[in-house]
Amino acid sequence: MFEHYSEPLLSKTAFLRRQLLYLIIALGIDTGSLAIGVIGYHVFEGYSWIDSLLNASMLLGGMGQVTELHTTAGKLFASFYAIYCGVIFLVVAAVLLAPAIHRFMHHFHLDTGNDG
Repeated sequence: MFEHYSEPLLSKTAFLRRQLLYLIIALGIDTGSLAIGVIGYHVFEGYSWIDSLLNASMLLGGMGQVTELHTTAGKLFASFYAIYCGVIFLVVAAVLLAPAIHRFMHHFHLDTGNDG
């Protein structure tokens, strides 16, 4: 997936292409997670689509619940979705930072040919 430390550092263009790919992956994870939340709020709590989107977006963004929950199923879903959102936040951050951290670490482990 990433180049080995014995390989040369990627060109800036190739690195930016890789970073764009990882951004697209992160957006896909966020979009899928948002869809899970919207559908969950709509099914389990009976919210309208726009209210479901608002609540799922706020939880996924780390802000918290907007409207009051009324059903047991909705409360259980919101509990599990909140935990899931916390994990997804860390996953997306890792996906976005992985290419940059790898490039940084690779830069310091390049073989320069000087053995002394």
